[in-house]
Amino acid sequence: MDRFRITATGHSLNYLPEYVAADQGFFAEEGLEVSAVVPQPWDLVLEHLAEGSADAALGGIWVPSMHHGRGLRLVPFAQVSARAPLALLGRRPEPAFRPGDLVGRTVSMRGSSGASVGLFLKMVLRESGIDPNRVNYIQDLDAGILARCFAGGMGDYLLVDQPGAMKLAARGWGTIVASYPAVGGNIPWSVYYRQGPAAAADDRPARFCRALARGMNHIMGRSGEDLRPLLVRTFPSLDPGLAVAVVDLYRGVGMWTSPRIDPAAHDRWQAGICGGHLTDAPIPYGDLIDSAPTEAMTGPSR
Repeated sequence: MDRFRITATGHSLNYLPEYVAADQGFFAEEGLEVSAVVPQPWDLVLEHLAEGSADAALGGIWVPSMHHGRGLRLVPFAQVSARAPLALLGRRPEPAFRPGDLVGRTVSMRGSSGASVGLFLKMVLRESGIDPNRVNYIQDLDAGILARCFAGGMGDYLLVDQPGAMKLAARGWGTIVASYPAVGGNIPWSVYYRQGPAAAADDRPARFCRALARGMNHIMGRSGEDLRPLLVRTFPSLDPGLAVAVVDLYRGVGMWTSPRIDPAAHDRWQAGICGGHLTDAPIPYGDLIDSAPTEAMTGPSR
């Protein structure tokens, strides 16, 4: 059995295929003993890669992108979630909500644990022809603080993770006006990346991807209710009914499609990352992504 150690930036429902692959023995059937840690603060994942205590990191592709060509080579080779797991809460129902409705309003969104939330919303605005500077933002704070202050009257909208938005809406703290897993389009939201090029003889990433794909297929062949026992074990602090509902939402909108990082979705997200000034220009797919581990399943990406 070969070890494959993951250092992850979080423990999340949108990482479910990895947890399923471990629970169902798919990694073991590939001859892999997969372990995962979630360090605090999250950026310790980079230290784990550098010191060799982890074989891959799991998190946003914006991290490898912003380091590209700047002295640290981080190489994404697979994705686990293909949609942004975010939702926008407003203060009242807005069945005809459009991104332009945010102009002149104030949006609270966490910034203390990474850049992806703000990058995504501002990308959506630019794609709709709206200058993000026409919207006001409250960032650089923890999601819990922002949620409590939003409930107390701060700002007009709150952008949080989908499960958190559903929980807050159930408490009467707001109304979901945009569920981005459903309406936000494809991007490689959560990816696995390693430091530097892979050794030619190391086939562990390919085996990992095969098992991960089986985890995705397992989820897609079942309902969220079928997965309830695993969800209860894996997310003991999350209401089981809420977890089931989120899984069914994600199943229905294409959150879990393939470990392969889609080139068109990559290019879209690169425009968003560049628009946020983390890179000087969008990075071409072949310059950033190692598609070798998934090519055996999907064929060459480009």
